[in-house]
Amino acid sequence: MDQALTLKRGTLEAELKRLGRLIVAYSGGVDSAFLAYAAHQALGGEMLAIIADSPSLARNQYEDALRFAEEQRIPLRVIETAELDNPEYARNDARRCFHCKQELFTVLDQIRVREGYSAVAYGKNTDDIGDFRPGGQAAELHGVAAPLADAGISKAEVRELARIAGLRVWDKPASACLASRIEYGREVTREALQAVEKAEDALRHLGFRQFRVRHHGEIARIEIAREEMAGVFRDGVASQIARDVKKAGFQFVALDLEGYRSGSMNTLLAAESLVIKR
Repeated sequence: MDQALTLKRGTLEAELKRLGRLIVAYSGGVDSAFLAYAAHQALGGEMLAIIADSPSLARNQYEDALRFAEEQRIPLRVIETAELDNPEYARNDARRCFHCKQELFTVLDQIRVREGYSAVAYGKNTDDIGDFRPGGQAAELHGVAAPLADAGISKAEVRELARIAGLRVWDKPASACLASRIEYGREVTREALQAVEKAEDALRHLGFRQFRVRHHGEIARIEIAREEMAGVFRDGVASQIARDVKKAGFQFVALDLEGYRSGSMNTLLAAESLVIKR
């Protein structure tokens, strides 16, 4: 580990110890997984990872998150959240992520107060600063700590620290919630989430690693990482994708020639929607 990264890892440990008895908002993605691991290393039994068993969390991601916590002996609790019952969330405008995180952090803060924890933390890193992330505003409103960002740790550095620690999640593909696949303005429903999940499971079973299935009503727009795009055109693969994705509930299947890119749905928003009002 180079000197700069060693210093940041030490800063993170000091910040976690300063926060004291801690709840970590955990989803199983590399950021929250490494944060939960680091908090457990620093605080032992004085930390608790909490994962929300939500319809917008894909089952394979949920199950992998449970396995990782068990492998690392990280104290874990599963809770249920009810963001789908909130019309403000379900209507799926540019503030959807705010309403989701508002629900989550409200529940976590209640647990913090009831059970005597000092703080709640989440996996924000420095790459998230300045990006369009309404969920970050919900975190600020609830006073949720961001130890990775506070230690100056970037996404790439989270992955490197996880690799050095021998954590298998170090190169796990980015895994945003299923609701992020549904075009803005289209209602978030259990049926829509399940259609996306089934379609993405099909792509995963075909061997693809970094991809998204974007829900545009009857149309599934598939984004696949450029380095994996050639795999679509292997014998019979394109036809299999079409069959499987239609079976998941879509009428038409389109391949996005620009390939996978994080947050592509945001390009459809008006510029003023991307400004988080405070």
